[in-house]
Amino acid sequence: MEFSAAVIAVTGFFFISLLLSTAVGSTVDFMAVSNLRRKSPTAGLCASVIEPSGFPCSEHITQTKDGYVLGLQRVSSSSGSVQPRGSPVLLIHGLFMAGDAWFMDSSNQSLGFILADRGFDVWVGNVRGTRWSHGHVSLSEKDKKFWDWSWQELALYDLGEMIRYINSVTNSNVFVVGHSQGTIMSLAAFTQPDIVQMVEAAALLCPISYLEHITAQFVLRLVKLHLDEVCVLLFLDFPDWSNLGTRIIDMMCDGHVECGDLLTSITGKNCCFNNSRIDSYLEFEPHPTSSKNLHHLFQMIRKGTFAMYDYGMWKNMRYYSKLEPPVFELSSIPSSLPIWMGYGGNDALADVSDVKHTLKELPSKPNLLYLENYGHIDFLLSVKSKEDVYDSMLAFFSSVGRSSSY
Repeated sequence: MEFSAAVIAVTGFFFISLLLSTAVGSTVDFMAVSNLRRKSPTAGLCASVIEPSGFPCSEHITQTKDGYVLGLQRVSSSSGSVQPRGSPVLLIHGLFMAGDAWFMDSSNQSLGFILADRGFDVWVGNVRGTRWSHGHVSLSEKDKKFWDWSWQELALYDLGEMIRYINSVTNSNVFVVGHSQGTIMSLAAFTQPDIVQMVEAAALLCPISYLEHITAQFVLRLVKLHLDEVCVLLFLDFPDWSNLGTRIIDMMCDGHVECGDLLTSITGKNCCFNNSRIDSYLEFEPHPTSSKNLHHLFQMIRKGTFAMYDYGMWKNMRYYSKLEPPVFELSSIPSSLPIWMGYGGNDALADVSDVKHTLKELPSKPNLLYLENYGHIDFLLSVKSKEDVYDSMLAFFSSVGRSSSY
């Protein structure tokens, strides 16, 4: 749940003006003060981000059963040596992010580059609505129906289709790596027998299936104000709002408000996040999402459940033949599926209490990495991520027995 990049866009322009006038002491012309020049990519993720760092990369597309055309990228080692590919690994990003999230630091600290150089067959996933995917077979992004989805569809349709596609291309089961919302998608997908049978193992950074105990004050304020419900009622979605969110973040971090303080109020205190790279991180972030997706996440916070989208009693009867939405039963995830989890004591979104709730319901005992001083963003963008996090993940993949050529 990478609220750090753009969750402010959710609140609406009026609320942002009010909030920032309180925090900063004056109302600001947000469009005028922004000096960030976010790129509007005309090329794909390979050409824009990965190949400039010296890594061979190819673009792939696949279509979900409900018509969304997803972008996938396949990344190879920078060494250029011709050798059999290792096991396929699919990287699944979080909320307001896309596949570029795995390549935002140097090649020796970014997980996507590290896995490729260790011989893995790296596949980068991009869910519907993000800039590295390719729309819909019949709907325009201007159509309200285009944005009629939540993480439920991202899990069952997008992630399921990505895994199926990679499995068909490589003829191998897939290692799945998720961060934040990517772990919500993964855990939900793994409850489905037709999907999990194609998964070799999973590594989950900041694992989330429950959000009942989040401590992020800014997020809790948005939940209390029911602004997600306002967005749904007014059919507000996020393709254009994410641009506004970027300008606001840029303004706030440009001498008006300490960026570290803002990030802490949303994600928890991050020990090792490099604030000086904020402009670089926002070069392509935030990516769009739907108001329905945010509403579903806020339902998880309010209700303390890991369940399908709640339409209300009468619509639930129409969609589910039940008054309440069905839950995703973590106990149905096969105990034979190897799982590694990394979580932090300062994470205000993937709270330790909620992680323990997840662990209690899983039928197996995952390999665990707990870092007391790590916050939500550290697991993706820490200056020490390789040593602190990724080396442990790589050791886990090796122990599974079908890892790469390293």
